[in-house]
Parts: sequence; structure tokens; C-alpha cells
Amino acid sequence: MTQRLYYEDSHIKEFDGIVRTCDEKDGCFEIVLDKTAFFPEGGGNPADVGTLNDVNVVYTFERGDEVVHRCDGPLKAGTAVHGAIDWEKRFSNMQNHTAEHIVSGIVHRHHGYANVGFHMGAEGVIVDFDGFVDDMELSDIEREANEVVWRNVAVTASFPTAEDLPHLEYRSKLDLTENVRLVTIEGVDVCACCAPHVKRTGEIGVVKIFESIRRKNGVRIRMLAGSRAYEDCAAKARSVSQISALLSAKPEGVADAVERLLAERDGLAYKLGGLKRRIIQNEVDIIRNTDGDLLFFKEDFDVKDLQLLVNAAKEKCAVVAAFSGDDGAGYKYAMASKTADLRERVRDMNQTLNGRGGGKPDFVTGTVSATREEIEGYWE
Repeated sequence: MTQRLYYEDSHIKEFDGIVRTCDEKDGCFEIVLDKTAFFPEGGGNPADVGTLNDVNVVYTFERGDEVVHRCDGPLKAGTAVHGAIDWEKRFSNMQNHTAEHIVSGIVHRHHGYANVGFHMGAEGVIVDFDGFVDDMELSDIEREANEVVWRNVAVTASFPTAEDLPHLEYRSKLDLTENVRLVTIEGVDVCACCAPHVKRTGEIGVVKIFESIRRKNGVRIRMLAGSRAYEDCAAKARSVSQISALLSAKPEGVADAVERLLAERDGLAYKLGGLKRRIIQNEVDIIRNTDGDLLFFKEDFDVKDLQLLVNAAKEKCAVVAAFSGDDGAGYKYAMASKTADLRERVRDMNQTLNGRGGGKPDFVTGTVSATREEIEGYWE
């Protein structure tokens, strides 16, 4: 059995131990010590990484009652080692995990919902609850969680006896009966948990809930705490400051400024669309009727523009096709006819010009990976 030093003190950064076993597996070395401060991945909490002497610990996991350190180099059994965990990562994990306990405890106390899913990853802390809370309620929960941080209350861990456990109230995803470790946040929450936590809530610094997604049986929230929350908020504040300067608006007014800008854009787009339709119609009006086909190439036309053009021109010819793009990226196209069934024609063109697309018998759209010269050659 590995002695788990993080149960004795979550803030141990370095320690000394003895290598019990070292086995090579899949290009790495799985090392077991007599004791360790490295926390193995579990319960949604990431594994600790760091060093043992001069080898890197890249992952830590449980195997039975042992903690296994996956390393990039070997250490001989019986060797004395000095271990050092990546404290920045560990402390950030503790800040976020304790913050999750605070938020989950508040949700449970006010709404009676259980935490049914928890994960800490690159995208943040993800927590699933088995009931729904709206944005206003989440704002109140966030505020209360930060008040717990500001009060700097104690966070303690204990192992109640099997006799005492049934008489205690605590949160747990599993029906536990023995070797239960309870993490208590004074006056806020009691929860079964095996992970290391901060000693007082003031170490968390700040708690921020960023978003909530309604799910079939509840809600999923994404949150961050501590240094990661600070860095995220600082990065967003810099972005707001830059947007504020670009829009000549006060930082607190950038949302209104963007709304005005989008409204202006939509108005201009509507006017531009009307002008483009008139220009297309005027261009088509001067074309003489023909029994043959018409072919157009237009710069910076999207599919809707191409559709407008071919629908206007199909009255003048047998088949009309319009292309927009360039020889490097390929061309978008639209094709229309008032009298012909285009399905066979578009299959042949796509095969010849390395294209794809389809539609109705009288109207098709798609793309081709060909040059303008090749397209013109096909339509001659």
C-alpha cells in the first residue's frame, strides 16, 4: 500500500521516498513508491505530474491500493528518490475543485439538486446538475460562492468511522459504507471526496461561472476559479478594451455599440442586395435571346447572387450557368433552365470538371475544382 502524503497535507510540494517497483510498459516506466504526494487521476480530478529525481512523471493513476507514477525514465527498485510535483498545476486544480464543492453545495442547499457529473479539463470545470437553474439563479450562486471565498472559511478532511457515517449528512454520487473521506467547507458543504483541496477558501481567490447549457434532465455549467479564472477574465478584459477602442465606445457600452453596428450592417446589406438585383436584371435585359447556352463568370458572387443571375437569365436561353471563384480555390456555380432537365448535364460536368453538386431538374448548384479555361472549354 502506498502512503498518500496528500491526505496528510494537501500543500506538500516535495517529498522523499523509496522505489518499490519499476516496470516498463508501452515505452514508459511505471514506478511505485512507498509514499507519494502525487495525486492519481480520479473523481474528475486530473492526475499530478512532476519529477522523481531526474525523470519526469507524466501521469499518475491508482492500481488497487497503490499509486503508480508513469515516468519517461527508469528508477531502480530500492532507490531513494526526491519527488517534486508541478505545484502550479496542483494548486490550480485544488482551487477549482474546492470551488466546485462550494458551488455544488450552494446548489444542493438552495435547490436540492445533486451534482451528477464533474470534470476538470482544458475547457474549464464542467459540472452537471440533475435540475435546472436559470441565468439569474446562477448569478446569485456565483455571488454567494465568492462570498464564501471572501470569508476565508476552513476546509478540512476527515475519515469518519463506519459507525458514525450513517448519522452524518453529506453529498456523494455513490452509496459509500467504508473508508469514506469527507471534505468539509465550514458552514457551506460536506462532500465525499478523495482529492486534495485548499486549506481555506481564501486561497481560491475568485469563482466565475461562464455559461450554462440546458440538458434533458438538468443543466451543465462551465466555471473556473483561482488563477485560471483570473487569467481568463484578464484576457477577456483586454479584448473588451481593444473592441472599445475600435468602436470609440466606453468598455461598458461595447455591447450596445456592436448592436448598432450590426443593425447598420444589416441595413446596408439589404440595400446592397437590392442594388445587386437591379444590376443583374439590367445586365440580363440587354442580352439577346438565343437558342444556345449562356455562361457567366462573376467575381465575389456568393451562391445567392449566382442564383439570382441564372434565374433572371434562363428566360433568354436554353441553359444558363454562372461561376464565381478562382483557378486556385475552384469555383462555385449555379445552373438553370426553363425547358431542359439539367440532371444529366450536371452529372457530366461534375465528372469532367471534378465537381460536386445537384438540385432540382431546372436548377442546380455546386462547386468544381477546375480552371476558368477548363470550364470555358467544357461549355464551348
